[in-house]
Amino acid sequence: MSLLGQNAPDFTLPNTKKEPVALSSYRGKKLVIAFYPAAFTGVCQKEMCTFRDTLGALNEAGAEVVGISVDMPFSNGAFASANGVSFPLLSDVHRTAARAYGVSWNNFAGIAGLEVANRSVFVVDADGKVTYEWIAPNPGVEPDYDAVKAAAAG
Repeated sequence: MSLLGQNAPDFTLPNTKKEPVALSSYRGKKLVIAFYPAAFTGVCQKEMCTFRDTLGALNEAGAEVVGISVDMPFSNGAFASANGVSFPLLSDVHRTAARAYGVSWNNFAGIAGLEVANRSVFVVDADGKVTYEWIAPNPGVEPDYDAVKAAAAG
């Protein structure tokens, strides 16, 4: 089910310091939400580093960025530190956000029962509406970063 034009499902997830971060705290700002399957995996590292490298352009467009994975805050913290990621990485350890956004992926990497967030990107406007969504056909596919930047600028 598409979330385009709908209110983005709210969430409150811990950041790398175990502090709660709520989607509602971004109200009045544009937000890029990038779900990724797992810290320290090749495609996820490339994706989060690409968002790191384009953060200035996204900020100039008035958008902030958060990354969300099912990893623990400690893993996300080490991942952020190792890759110089300065935007918040949030831990969806109970998979509530991934399920609410319709991006839960079961049996990741062929491991029965391993549920992660599929790679996906949502842009939420200042009013909390989803204005852009992209969900990978499988977790190995990266988003079109130019399309994300254009959506964030719109």
